[in-house]
Amino acid sequence: MADYKAPLRDIRFVLNEVFDAPALWAQLPALQELVDGETADAILEEAAKLIEQEIAPLNRESDEHGSSWEDGVVTEPEGFKAAYEAFCEGGWNGLGGNPEYGGMGMPKMLTAQVEEMLQSGSMSFGLAPMLTAGACLSINAHGSDTLKETYLPNMYSGVWSGAMDLTEPHAGTDLGIIRTRAEDNGDGSYSITGTKIFITWGEHGMAENIIHLVLAKLPDAPPGPKGISLFLVPKFMVNDDGSLGERNQFSCGSIEKKMGIKGSATCVMNYDGAKGWLVGEVNQGLACMFTMMNYERLVVGIQALGVAEMSYQNAVEYARDRIQSRSPAGAVCPDKAADPIIVHPDVRRMLLVMRAQTEGARALSTYVAKWLDLGKYSDDAEQKKYANNMMALLTPVTKAFISDKALETTVLGQQVFGGHGFIREWGQEQLVRDVRITQIYEGTNGVQAMDLVGRKLVANGGAFFADFVADVEAFVSSCDGNAAMQEFIAPLTSELENLKQVTAAVLEQAKGDASAIGAAANDYLHLFGTFSLAYMWALMAKVALEKVDSGEADFYRTKLAVARFFYQRQLPLTKALSGNILAGSDTLMALDADLF
Repeated sequence: MADYKAPLRDIRFVLNEVFDAPALWAQLPALQELVDGETADAILEEAAKLIEQEIAPLNRESDEHGSSWEDGVVTEPEGFKAAYEAFCEGGWNGLGGNPEYGGMGMPKMLTAQVEEMLQSGSMSFGLAPMLTAGACLSINAHGSDTLKETYLPNMYSGVWSGAMDLTEPHAGTDLGIIRTRAEDNGDGSYSITGTKIFITWGEHGMAENIIHLVLAKLPDAPPGPKGISLFLVPKFMVNDDGSLGERNQFSCGSIEKKMGIKGSATCVMNYDGAKGWLVGEVNQGLACMFTMMNYERLVVGIQALGVAEMSYQNAVEYARDRIQSRSPAGAVCPDKAADPIIVHPDVRRMLLVMRAQTEGARALSTYVAKWLDLGKYSDDAEQKKYANNMMALLTPVTKAFISDKALETTVLGQQVFGGHGFIREWGQEQLVRDVRITQIYEGTNGVQAMDLVGRKLVANGGAFFADFVADVEAFVSSCDGNAAMQEFIAPLTSELENLKQVTAAVLEQAKGDASAIGAAANDYLHLFGTFSLAYMWALMAKVALEKVDSGEADFYRTKLAVARFFYQRQLPLTKALSGNILAGSDTLMALDADLF
């Protein structure tokens, strides 16, 4: 397995050259004193060093041995605790946290790059700080001042970690039917009773305390999702002086035996009158939790991107070294028994698909992070509204499309290895197993597609979509008179018109067919995602064309070559997707259920 090397040059290209993040930060008063290009560069360098040297080397062995459970005690893989302490000592756990409570306050455009590197290094390890950061977001946004003062500083420092407790054995996506109950103790606290499953890092020994955010219902709560409240439930009670007190009344009943991410503990948590505190308002728990969930969904896309990057690094190293057969154009290495497999057109096809999808996804996740930053930090009400609309539209695309393509990328990487890709010692099959969960958790990709079409498109009559179209059209207009860009602008414009027409058809279908949204959702998400990557590659190509004669000519020529590959060999997939969508729901719904 290749040693992980953080793709810092490409990260800097996207962050600084494509989106000019330092200039954006300089325009936002809340960020002007916190971050600039030099600060960001130092953060990226130090994060890369830590991940390459301390975290990535743990990935293979943590998969082999996994986390273990005995009598309620969970033991993480060897080396994780020391790496976690090193990670937290560097301040990385609070990188994007509220500075008022000890966080560093860095913008998402920057933290997204660190998150990608961390997930490339070890997805199992990276889940621990990811869940803590998400829990902190919900507490910071909805918790009382007392909760924030009590919990956030230690969570940002990593002394305490966080977990999110939603799912129950009978209730996954349909959270409205959860059975975990909460009873008011009359002193500001509540007693929580019930069972939660699939709780990532719900128990471990890396942190002194674990702060669970638990969804539960009060006795008089209205039925369905409107009756859910959110509670903060610590593993150990916190005394008035901030020290830890007695253990709370809940425990880990077991951990799951899983397909992948075996180094991470996926816990069954049993609550037996555990003491917790309300976060936000009664019966508003789902809204409070979605502050965390929307963050997690973006980061799940970034997780998948990180694993896809590692798959590409493995595959391209192997393709350069492995010799098999001769090039169809004649011997490339006549002094050897065969040529390296990278000379073969089909191997190049796989590598280029992997690279085009991965680098496009890096740009897309950074683009979405830009809107998140503008929605959070902008002082302009109109800009803030526009950014929030874009974030709402693009979050399900980022989560689902990137993770779907990342599975494709890891499978292609495995295929490059041939038989060795099926053998554990090479590490490639682990990436296939690990990335698979990104299509499932934090809302399955089918749910993301339904969210995109049902809530973010049909529910508002295409208003969010119109905002996205306006952004693309502004870019297209900026390229007027740029002859070199026409090889990208002409097909991009044509594909935008197709996307607009298909979108109008979906809106029309939904008026008279209750099944239309579900029938179109998956294909529409992939149509939108493929177009979005084409947009990202056009943005990148524009920069590359401007700098192709610079001192880094090879870097920019490579960008243009991959952009052309994407436009010629990937963008045409939109034709089949469009046909599927326009076909409607008839053939999907025609067969009686008992005939399946």
